[in-house]
Amino acid sequence: MGVYLNPPADGFKDVLNTGLYVDKTELIAYINSVLESARKLTCVSRPRRFGKSFAAQMIVAYYSKGADSRNLFEKLKIAKIDNYNHYINKYDVLFLDISWFISNTSEIKDTVSDIQNDVIEELDEAFPGCIKAGTRTLPKALLQISAQTGRKFFIVIDEWDALFREAKDDVDIQKAYIQLLRGLFKGAQISRFVAGAYMTGILPIKKYGTQSALTDFYEYTMLQPGPLAGYVGFTEEEVCGLCKKYDLNFDEARKWYDGYRFESIGHVYSPNSIIKAILHREFSNYWTQTETYESLKLYIDMDFDGLRTAIVDMLGGQRCKIDVGTFQNDMTSFESKDDVFTLLVHLGYLAYDTENKEVFIPNEEVREEFIRAVRNGARPELVKAILASDELLAATIE
Repeated sequence: MGVYLNPPADGFKDVLNTGLYVDKTELIAYINSVLESARKLTCVSRPRRFGKSFAAQMIVAYYSKGADSRNLFEKLKIAKIDNYNHYINKYDVLFLDISWFISNTSEIKDTVSDIQNDVIEELDEAFPGCIKAGTRTLPKALLQISAQTGRKFFIVIDEWDALFREAKDDVDIQKAYIQLLRGLFKGAQISRFVAGAYMTGILPIKKYGTQSALTDFYEYTMLQPGPLAGYVGFTEEEVCGLCKKYDLNFDEARKWYDGYRFESIGHVYSPNSIIKAILHREFSNYWTQTETYESLKLYIDMDFDGLRTAIVDMLGGQRCKIDVGTFQNDMTSFESKDDVFTLLVHLGYLAYDTENKEVFIPNEEVREEFIRAVRNGARPELVKAILASDELLAATIE
């Protein structure tokens, strides 16, 4: 067991020990199906509170040679899949939590060098004599190990986009970070040392113009969840089962936390909110106020192309048609209302109707966040408009 190389299954064990685990292990079956193929690189982006880190810890626990996790998975869905035994605890796993590195560096500008130095140091201890003296980049170190041993790595990166959110105006560190990721995941050499990869984040992979910075990744987002739609959050069937088990009113759960929807599976709920409603025995706003909440106030005040008016309309129950194609997958490159609203879809503040290309406020919990952001923002006239829309909506319902 190591720090970054072949970590134990402790994270996933803690999740199971909560007693409220909803079995999402069939996600592993998808990852197994693409291992060591042209589709081996997977990036999943979804909002905070939607279980990204839990999924990453589950995948680490399953593949890591440093974990003996059969007892954790033996009663879960993945254990019934044919190739379950073939892959469990069989890979050298590298687990990089980018938010953790940012929190533990003296200066954020040193994050990329800290990642490479720390991981290379551990790899050198685990594979003595394989890494050449003077090697400073992680991709080269992994390639040298593979050349000597024939071993390949499964790389898990949690919160891959944390640097783009925490250092959103630092172009130099972003370029250095993208250069590291390109070295790990782009080019003919990576097939020699990468068996597979799983990245999580809030934002999709950064675009430069219309081109993704890492074109070999298969991306699954809040706009296009693809075959992983069932693992984004809790499905309606899962929430209904939880409400029955814990004697909660399903209609109230739907009012508070429903609203996200994918064509292939239907309605999707925020796992964090449902679990907290169960634990507190109360339906309320459990939307954690993070830096994205502070940003929400700023985005409202930008007022691109009538953005404020559109928000008032959505608070009154209307929808807004947008073009999601211009968004550059960062938190600074805004050119229009469409860019801001597309970001808010990825942050979970808006839901997206793929068929009609419209956004809307998904539920009561998120609606309260919008109202709170407006009231604490710099536009008092917007508060008056929202109060008027509330009165109109109430009159319409009556």
